[in-house]
Amino acid sequence: MRSALVMLAALALASCAGESGDKQAQRPVPEVGFVEVKASAVPVAVELAGRIAAFEMSEVRPQVTGLIRRRLFTEGTLVQVGQTLYEIDTRLYRAASAEAEANLASARANAEATRVRAERLKPLAEAQAVSLQEYTDAQAAARQAAAAVQQARAQLQTANVNLQFTRVPAPITGRIGRSLFTVGALVTGNQAEPLAVIQGVDPVFVDIQQSSADLLALRRALAQGGAVPGSTSVALLLEDGSEYGPRGTVQFSEVMVNAATGTVTLRARIPNPDGLLLPGMFVRARFEQAVDTGAILVPQGAVTRNARGEASVFVVGADNKAAERKVTAPRAVGTDWVVTAGLKPGDKVIVQGLARLKPGAPIRPVPASKPQVIAAPSSGKQG
Repeated sequence: MRSALVMLAALALASCAGESGDKQAQRPVPEVGFVEVKASAVPVAVELAGRIAAFEMSEVRPQVTGLIRRRLFTEGTLVQVGQTLYEIDTRLYRAASAEAEANLASARANAEATRVRAERLKPLAEAQAVSLQEYTDAQAAARQAAAAVQQARAQLQTANVNLQFTRVPAPITGRIGRSLFTVGALVTGNQAEPLAVIQGVDPVFVDIQQSSADLLALRRALAQGGAVPGSTSVALLLEDGSEYGPRGTVQFSEVMVNAATGTVTLRARIPNPDGLLLPGMFVRARFEQAVDTGAILVPQGAVTRNARGEASVFVVGADNKAAERKVTAPRAVGTDWVVTAGLKPGDKVIVQGLARLKPGAPIRPVPASKPQVIAAPSSGKQG
């Protein structure tokens, strides 16, 4: 009796095992969609921090000493080159100009008298009516008087220039800041503080900071032929996250690395017709620094990452089996990841049917663009 029970249990287990094997044999091979990757040219877009700098900046300084009599501008407004900004007391300089003009007239009169005397002594010296030395001295006095005229004329020019300096003009066109000196203040020609500061704000410069290591890697890629120079067009993102309308161009990069920050400064020039960009403002600059000619694009849905952030994809391996491949995907472009290592042109990356895919599992690959056929579930008997 006992042996009969054992045999019945064994037969039941064998029956269940057989039905399970039949189910596994009847389970269909999953169909997966793949894309065949290829190398393509992809712009290497960078977004870097930058700061707005004035296109031009000039400190307004006096060139003569005196009291400020008038201020002829409104703080914060746009001033034009040559526009008078301050007037300094002119009385002393007008007097100096008048004195120099009188000295010039006196020098001219003396020069005329000495010239006439020398001309009159010439025939007398030839007739030996006067000594030759006396005639020579008269000629020398005439030449000295002529030189005195030139000296007095130069002094008059200097006095007139100083008189003109009592009107302090704007050296450049731009937006002027607050006045650092008021009416009645004493200013000097060699003072350290400026009267005001003018900044040219259309266009403006953007000083962009880039890591020297990133710049070195880019230059190596350009030297090895893996990349070509990109566009110099620059777009700006403002502090509130909005994009600034007009685009600018990269002008140049510094030839030295900042020892404190380890960065290199790139300078871009941006139009600023509405004056929205102010010197000192922080912005984000976005531009295509190069074009990667051998980049491989993979749809983002095909790339998975583990807890350590390592990226991997499934590819169609030998004998139509799924193979997991570790890749390097440093950046995204649109809906794709840019893969720089781990794949080569012609690899078939699985992009559909990834939910239950395991390494080494048999698959039935079809192009991702082909409509997938979903089989009806099998109606096997349960044990």
